[in-house]
Amino acid sequence: MNKTEEIVREIIQKFSENGWTLSTAESCTGGNIAHNITLIPGSSAIFNGGIVSYSNEVKMNLLGVKADDLEREGAVSQPVVEQMAKGAAKALKTTFAVSTSGIAGPGGGSPEKPVGTVWMAASDGENVISQKCLFGTDRKENIEKATLEVFFLLKEFVQKQKSITFASEK
Repeated sequence: MNKTEEIVREIIQKFSENGWTLSTAESCTGGNIAHNITLIPGSSAIFNGGIVSYSNEVKMNLLGVKADDLEREGAVSQPVVEQMAKGAAKALKTTFAVSTSGIAGPGGGSPEKPVGTVWMAASDGENVISQKCLFGTDRKENIEKATLEVFFLLKEFVQKQKSITFASEK
């Protein structure tokens, strides 16, 4: 069992025990987070669905991301990814949601936001935490690393919001 499968199994178990639900809003990971959730038996008990918001229009129209923030900060930014997570929790009516937006590569980077830059967030629809990661230049690796890292971020958020502990560590 790989690390992603291990952490997803643990999340599904904790969420099932507590009656919590999960949704995703993905840009650079293109549905990989949702895919890794649905690979695990029992995921239907906690996973409501996901929105692959690759375009800014989808970010705005389905997730409620503000056009001003997209214009000023860009899609790969803290305010955008936080609004994506909050928007997914609200749109899909879940207890928690995660989101990602980044530059998977191999092109598309800039000096300010190089290839491998990924912002991610976890939210309960109101509260949110986010983090920025800088991975490498390999697209597939960046998607896999962002997928695993967002599950760690979700665990951290849930532990803070609900005062529970998970068995596995980073």
